[in-house]
Amino acid sequence: MSTDLTVTPSLVIPGVELAERFSRSSGPGGQSVNTTDSRVELSFDVARSSAFTSERQRERALDRLSGRLVDGVLTIAASEQRSQLQNRHAARDRLAALLREAIAPPPPPRRATKPSRGARERRLSAKRQRSDVKRGRGQVRHTD
Repeated sequence: MSTDLTVTPSLVIPGVELAERFSRSSGPGGQSVNTTDSRVELSFDVARSSAFTSERQRERALDRLSGRLVDGVLTIAASEQRSQLQNRHAARDRLAALLREAIAPPPPPRRATKPSRGARERRLSAKRQRSDVKRGRGQVRHTD
């Protein structure tokens, strides 16, 4: 399955830059789990890839994925399914989603605002009411 992986319309990873390794998966699967190599490890060299359209995309991906990279290589493992083909699709989907999130531009900065006058008054009146309730708890009334 050396087909290209489309991450975004502007980022398409050539199939030759993706490396797949297969191994035996753990977990349920009956007798076939001991004989079939259904676990998939998909590797992509983020640092040396020619797929990025801009250097900014590569830097953003390297920065945001720094905790998951080993020598600039991102590895995704999939072993949820009993079928190797389904695990291959799952690994490719996960890699695309991870890269899509990593190269997304940062959100606009938050603009600080002040609470409105009505909101301040509601907050203070609620505090006063709560204070009255608590003050009323401490008084013990004896009617003898």
